[in-house]
Amino acid sequence: MTSFIGHHAPAAHAAGAARIVGVSLGHATLAEADHWIQSLTPPPVLACTHLVSEPFPHVAVSLLTAHPFETAPELAAAATAAAAGRHGRAVRFPGVERLTGSLTVSEILQRSSIARVEVLGGGPAAPDVVVDTGDFVRPQFREGELVLVTTPAAGGRLIPFESRNPTPCCADHP
Repeated sequence: MTSFIGHHAPAAHAAGAARIVGVSLGHATLAEADHWIQSLTPPPVLACTHLVSEPFPHVAVSLLTAHPFETAPELAAAATAAAAGRHGRAVRFPGVERLTGSLTVSEILQRSSIARVEVLGGGPAAPDVVVDTGDFVRPQFREGELVLVTTPAAGGRLIPFESRNPTPCCADHP
């Protein structure tokens, strides 16, 4: 493991044009990677997490930013994979701070860079359906656009598929 794990990688202060940068610090969980992303100042325009398997299973990050970040040499392949990733889970994106409370699908699309809202296994959500965001929205980055996947909830509403505190898979199994 690297000495950068759990710490903000050194970043140069010289800003240039925004570009996609891959960073791998060995985060063991999505929550650890989310916390690191939220601590960045200035915040990136877009930040996605990517599950990688080399050199060990962990979470790498891609950032749309003008600031460079360093990755330890042993994690460079994971950082490169994150930067090239066509799929990810968006933590920071334009408009994320405006997606709180209950909003219609139409409001989500107008307030943020989310391109579509889908119902898991059911296709696109109708524009007037209300989504209870739980103040936690993590759309998927798919082929260059953000897609919020939701599931049905009580009262004909939707909730984001990913929740802030998910029950771990197989939690009831030995």
